[in-house]
Amino acid sequence: MKSTQRARGIVQAVAVVLSLALPLISAVSPADARIGGGVSSGSRGARTFSAPPSTSTAPNAAQPFNRTITQPASPGLGTPAGGGFFNRPGMGMLGGLAAGFLGAGLLGMLFGGGMFGGLGGLSSIIGLMLQIGLIIIVVRLAMSWWQRRHETASAYAGGPAGPGASPSFRTATGFGLGSGSAPLEIVPSDYEAFERLLGEIQAAWSNEDVARLHTMATPEMVSYFAGDLEKNKARNVVNKVSGTKLLQGDLAEAWREGDTDYASVALRFSMVDQTVDRATGRLVEGSEQPTEATEVWTFLRPRGGNWELSAIQQT
Repeated sequence: MKSTQRARGIVQAVAVVLSLALPLISAVSPADARIGGGVSSGSRGARTFSAPPSTSTAPNAAQPFNRTITQPASPGLGTPAGGGFFNRPGMGMLGGLAAGFLGAGLLGMLFGGGMFGGLGGLSSIIGLMLQIGLIIIVVRLAMSWWQRRHETASAYAGGPAGPGASPSFRTATGFGLGSGSAPLEIVPSDYEAFERLLGEIQAAWSNEDVARLHTMATPEMVSYFAGDLEKNKARNVVNKVSGTKLLQGDLAEAWREGDTDYASVALRFSMVDQTVDRATGRLVEGSEQPTEATEVWTFLRPRGGNWELSAIQQT
């Protein structure tokens, strides 16, 4: 009897939870219909697996990527192919030899044969000199590796901005520098390009114009957009986003990798997001009233080229 009552109570609790959750799901689903599907997609170069800094526009951390072609072990991501101190890039044959000698020496010490007990029991003055030389080599390698690591971190952490930049920089478009100065200078024309791409990409998405999207986004992002559009076609619906208006924007970070510039920008914008039946135009999801969204868009630009969308992250 008690077990029956307990089972009935569990069923009632589940029913209550579902009744509360369904309205929330209905409220969230329209926001997921816009371009990007409400998930985090794309790549941020060597920073794909590190979150962009928070800004006043997007104080919450950006979500990790749900869809990306970048792999954690890809070259240029700062992840060595193997573990261990002596497997660092740039150590080369010298590092390998030092590791071998050091390992053999430590092994000899463990077995009571001295530092070079594992190499034939050298105990002469020559052995002592070799030990001292080996220690100097290892220390210099460690210091060199540490110095290179800090130089790289300093270059990407945000040094002084280029001429004309200011931590309080604002443009008529509503962009602000946000997280502070960056090693890559972002000028007013760049902010204007970001805002223009925000609207034009949404328009191309609404028109299901994949060819147009190819001119404004990376092949990776277009592949995701094309897949999402095909899913809409399979459902016999089309997502229409109109009236896109930038409300606030902040630069999260900007950097350079080789001949490619990157800029991650927090965007808060309003839009009318509607999903309608493809044949009748009947509203299926969304609303005729404007809604707001906050996302982090990353743009890349080949040296001398134009900005294009490289990633969208939810906040």
